[in-house]
Formats: sequence, C-alpha cells, structure tokens
Amino acid sequence: MFDDTLTAYDFGPEHPMAPVRIDLTIALARDLGVLSHGSGDGGLPLVPAPIATDDQLLTVHDARLIEAVQRMSRAPGAGEEAYGLGTPDNPVFTGMHEAAAHVVGASLAAFDQVASGASLHSANITGGLHHAMPDRASGFCVYNDVAVGIRSLLDRGIGKVAYVDIDVHHGDGVEKVFWDDPRVLTISLHESGRFIFPGTGAAADVGGPGAEGSAVNVSLPPGTGDAGWLRAFHAVVPDVLRAFGADVLVTQHGCDSHAADPLADLQLSVEGQRAAALALHDLAHETAGGRWVALGGGGYAVVDVVPRTWTHLLAVVAGRPLDPLGAVPESWREAVRERLGCGSPTALGDGRTPSFRVWEEGYDPDTWLDREVLLTRRAAFPQHGLDPEL
Repeated sequence: MFDDTLTAYDFGPEHPMAPVRIDLTIALARDLGVLSHGSGDGGLPLVPAPIATDDQLLTVHDARLIEAVQRMSRAPGAGEEAYGLGTPDNPVFTGMHEAAAHVVGASLAAFDQVASGASLHSANITGGLHHAMPDRASGFCVYNDVAVGIRSLLDRGIGKVAYVDIDVHHGDGVEKVFWDDPRVLTISLHESGRFIFPGTGAAADVGGPGAEGSAVNVSLPPGTGDAGWLRAFHAVVPDVLRAFGADVLVTQHGCDSHAADPLADLQLSVEGQRAAALALHDLAHETAGGRWVALGGGGYAVVDVVPRTWTHLLAVVAGRPLDPLGAVPESWREAVRERLGCGSPTALGDGRTPSFRVWEEGYDPDTWLDREVLLTRRAAFPQHGLDPEL
C-alpha cells in the first residue's frame, strides 16, 4: 500500500522518524524490481492508500483524542500540549490528522486485501505505529493503525488474529487495546523496558482476566545480536503461534533492532532482520493459511538500514527474497548522494550469516538471555497448553 503523499507524516527536520526513510525504501525496492513496473513482471503491485474516516478511527480511539488531533493540526503554533501531542516525541504539524489518518487508511487497505482474499500477503511499510493509545498519542505514533486494522478483521467476523511485533520497543499500544480480548494474540520481542521506552513488556504480562496468555512478552538484554535474538524468537514464537491457530497473522517490522540504530541497544544485522521476515512468512503459511499483513514501524538509521531491511521484507512478501550478498544498485546510491549528500551501503546485507543455538539444545542459567526466555515460557506457555520446560 503506497502513494507519495504518505510521507506527509512528518514531525520536522530534527525528528528521528524522518519520512525520507520511506521514500528511500520505495526507491530501492523499485530499482531492484521488488515493486511492479507493470503487469506480469512479478513485482508487488501498488494499491492506493485511502484516508481512514473518523468512524474507522473511533473503533479504537477516543473521540476526544481525534478532536484534539484535528484541532491542533489546524493551529500547530498554538503551543498546546494535550493527549500526548505537542511533546518532543509527538510535535504538532499542519495537516497532522490527515497524515496520520492516511497511514491508518493504508493499513486498513492492507488488512482488507488479505481479509477479502484479494491478496494472500500485503504490506504497508508506513504503518506499524504501535505505541498510540486509545486516548493519547505516544512514541512517534498519533493513531494506532495496527489496532484499527486488527479491529477491522474482528468486525468482519474473522475469529482469531495473531500479532507479532519485532520492533526494538515493546508494542504497548496494540497490547493495551486487546489486553482483555482472547481472540487476539499479541507477541512482542523487544529490548528490556528497564533500559528504553516505553518501559513495559515484562514476561509476567500475559493478558487480562479471561484472556490470560493473549499477551506474550520477550524482554531482551541490551547488546543482543542475531544469535541471541533468533534463539529467543524460535524458543517462543513458533510454539505459541501453532498453539493459538490464528486466521490471519499480522507482523510489525520495526528495524530499530539493528546495531546501527541510534535509539536502541540491540545488535542485529540486516541479515538477522531478513531471517526474521522469512521465519514469519513461513509461520503465516504454517499457522494462518498464508494470510499475512506485514507493517513497518521504527527504524532511525534512515539510509544505512531502513531501506535495505524493508526492501528485503517487501521481497519476502512478494515471494521473491533477495540475496543479501547482492549489490545495491548504483542508481539508488547516486540518488542518495544527490538528495542527502552522503554515501550509502554497496551491498544488500552486512556480510553476516545469522545462526543460533536452538532452545532444545539446552538452557544456560548463567545467560541473561536464556533466563529471560525461560521467564516468558513459564509465564505464557501453560496458558496455551505448552510445557515451558521442554
């Protein structure tokens, strides 16, 4: 789902979430043939992104928040601070409501593609704004397109939805919206909230009364790289998804877990993030009949990481994964030089070969990562009829 006006979601030149990261991703995906240039070329077709209506936003968000966003969008210089807006994380800009509602509309189009059967997979890399709460903006996120999209699936009669969030920050907003809903499984792998925003997502947080086990949280130590991250992922996510048996899998692919990201402390490579996308693609086919909606999220190394990682994601969605040993097209690198005056990567990967030790090979109590994984398994697995000790 994309059109050029989606980059109007812009908090200003000093804000880390620069919309140029979207432009560069789409340009790289086009240059590599991941996006369709015409019928029959095997690339992903682009679907126009509508703007979400107030009624659609109201399925998740409080009317007072929507009214405040609309009012402050019209007068961004008033200096008002309310509902999480007018803060350093969420500064007000002209047209903010329309820009944020457009992102939600793009995600709703992606959800509709899969729910209607028009596409088996769909993607909106401008989406994944997982921190927004029903009554306030939070963490660069004005409206929660993920939650509105999942709600749209439930409202059309889809029975069970699984959501996996691999952003470096806890997917707190989506978890909050569906905390008491056993029809929605939320799984989040994130750097420990003891060290970064939003400070939540402990292993003991497993869902509200009557929905125990609907939330699964894997809290990762700072410095976790490909091997540890993939070990944690495969020790938790596949088993829970298989036990839950969703009708649709929704995934959020914030790439701020990369070692070069300026706002967090994990150490993944592009290859590690690509491995996660491939694993989630396979799990969608194994556990949800292949029905998969993939969304963007965080990612603040806007030249070196975001375009490559999300181009790999789009290629996986298209069923045509790219070789991370392949070259970045010189046409794209020249466009980066002309637009930003900086260099850019020459290869589609970081020269890493992700590998990990599977959980079944043994638990190491002296390893911080393993202790956290075991806490998650012990908290969540029994709720799904799984043995955490196996």
